[in-house]
Amino acid sequence: MSLHESEIRFLLVNPTASPWRVKKGDKPSRATKVFRFSMLTSLSVAAAAPPWVRTRIVDEDVEPLDFDVSADLVGISCMTFNAPRAYEIAARFRERGTRVILGGYHPTFMPEEALLHANAVCVGEAETVLPRMMEDFAGGRLRGVYRGEVTNLKDLRRPDRSLISEGAYPRAEPIQATRGCPNTCRFCSVSTFFRNTFRARPVDDVVEELGGLGRFILFLDDNLTADPEYARELFSRMIPLRKMWFSQASVDIASDPELVQLAAASGCRGLFLGLESVCQESLAGWDKGSNIASDYKRAIGSIHDRGIAVLAAVVFGSDEDTPGIFHKTLSFLQEARVDALQATILTPFPGTPLFSQLEEQGRIIDRDWSKYDFANVVFRPAGMSENALRQGQQRVLTRFYSRSRIFGRVLGQMGYLSPSTMLTATVPVNISYRRRLTANQTLL
Repeated sequence: MSLHESEIRFLLVNPTASPWRVKKGDKPSRATKVFRFSMLTSLSVAAAAPPWVRTRIVDEDVEPLDFDVSADLVGISCMTFNAPRAYEIAARFRERGTRVILGGYHPTFMPEEALLHANAVCVGEAETVLPRMMEDFAGGRLRGVYRGEVTNLKDLRRPDRSLISEGAYPRAEPIQATRGCPNTCRFCSVSTFFRNTFRARPVDDVVEELGGLGRFILFLDDNLTADPEYARELFSRMIPLRKMWFSQASVDIASDPELVQLAAASGCRGLFLGLESVCQESLAGWDKGSNIASDYKRAIGSIHDRGIAVLAAVVFGSDEDTPGIFHKTLSFLQEARVDALQATILTPFPGTPLFSQLEEQGRIIDRDWSKYDFANVVFRPAGMSENALRQGQQRVLTRFYSRSRIFGRVLGQMGYLSPSTMLTATVPVNISYRRRLTANQTLL
């Protein structure tokens, strides 16, 4: 078949865990809308396909997957927690004779396993290898493991945002300026996936793309301020655009007052900060020594002083954690006036140094990948029982997102956040976390 004689119908699927999967006739859960911001990955894959490939994207978070859909080739991207669902989808399509590609974090770290469920596996970033996979498919040669190279971000094509359902996702439009993170935290798979690289798109390209987007922006960067000089240039160029944006950064941004000021001036209204733990020994054990727990309160205060909200991420389950860590963390969150919280259970994802360490120690107790979702205990903790770890994490979330604490936070935020930040970010995020938490507890 000539590549230019007919189009290839390429179906890209985003598999979703059962509680949030939209079934036929159902509407997407209100509890998950604020968390649906990951489709930029699928859009980037679609943008990397040759022009003779016609791509359709189906996200199980917002619409049911029709297995009778007309598709020549199916691509499924998955992380560890949704790998079982990805394998189930792959099996259904392969039973019909449709070829399937698997890619994403889990297939990258477990390619031999993934290949048992697909005709081909994409390891690493898709942009450099997808055209070759499409050519091989068109020529009847698609098979085996394809290993992508580190993508040159100067060559990225703009995503076609019309491929996803308008209105099904948060108001903030996603964009990416950088990839990777220079930190090498033992539990994080980002550094391994991106081969310990940190890259940035040309500022001109980012600013030009931003000009075509709406006012509300979400930077899906792993660490937007990892290169302070790049961030300074980007933020300075963004000021005239009058955007309102949110992103993820290291807490050490607070040690650079000029950078925080530039972020605020360019429209930053919220930052996701990986605090990880209020215990310095835990941070050291995870090779997160760049975080200084004793400085967190001051750092958050300096960010608040610029009108920027803080969504803090903490992880429970380090070898240094004992049952007292939960009360200690709750007290800190209250004192530091953290605006929203992501509190997870330490999860040893395949491919990470943490997984290798715990596997060598014989402490991995569950290999059901669907439980690698930050909410289940899949390893044997050192300082408490598995049950104490799970109950402690749930207790922190339940108390943090109680009605009375949400109400108190909202009142406090009036002193340092703008009404627009509260209405578009902190209030919806708090309510959504509470809804999801309540839904999860109902399912238990």
